Amino acid sequence: MKKAVLFDLDGTLLDTSRDIQRVLNASLKKFSVPEISHEQTLRYVGNGAKLLVERAAAGCDREVIQKIYADFSERFPHCDNSLTTLYAGEDEVLRDLKDRGIKMAIVTNKPQKAAENAVEKHLKKYSFDFVIGQTEECPLKPDPLSTLSVIKRFGLIVSECVFVGDGETDVITSVNAGVDCISVLWGFRSKDELEAAGAKVFASTYFELKRLILCR
Repeated sequence: MKKAVLFDLDGTLLDTSRDIQRVLNASLKKFSVPEISHEQTLRYVGNGAKLLVERAAAGCDREVIQKIYADFSERFPHCDNSLTTLYAGEDEVLRDLKDRGIKMAIVTNKPQKAAENAVEKHLKKYSFDFVIGQTEECPLKPDPLSTLSVIKRFGLIVSECVFVGDGETDVITSVNAGVDCISVLWGFRSKDELEAAGAKVFASTYFELKRLILCR
């Protein structure tokens, strides 16, 4: 059994896609840039807020993109997360992992304040040990710095931990950190996309994820 689980946030612990779409479209609309669909939102997320905006505003000049990014960065931390939901089976599984004494942390490319707000509203009762998001000091995944830092703060070694995420970035992060990875199939990427990034272990449900964590 693993002693710690490091979770991605968006698409893994929370379906935040509707809230991301809503806030981003408000910024796009402000600068007369066409709004994006939910399907486009799912394709564009996963690599940090700046790249999300660049993808959504593709074709705009650099100055406009910078203005949209600045506006989005100001709006996003104040999102009320009212459209965000947990996934099926998640509550029971997170409670069980906690009861077993397994340490849990979140390592996400979501801006730190926005990540903290989402966790405060939807995940507070699970008492995650750390919530590590995008900051000036912390490089984005797939850089392994945040992941390795959390493992060190836990007082563990990489073989005692597992990284759980729904995206290609999470797969590559785990490789870069030398930590086992479980890729979940309820998030924002398909199995084919994850396999192309090197994913080898998959969970289709939270109950399957728990079994994989406990048997590895």
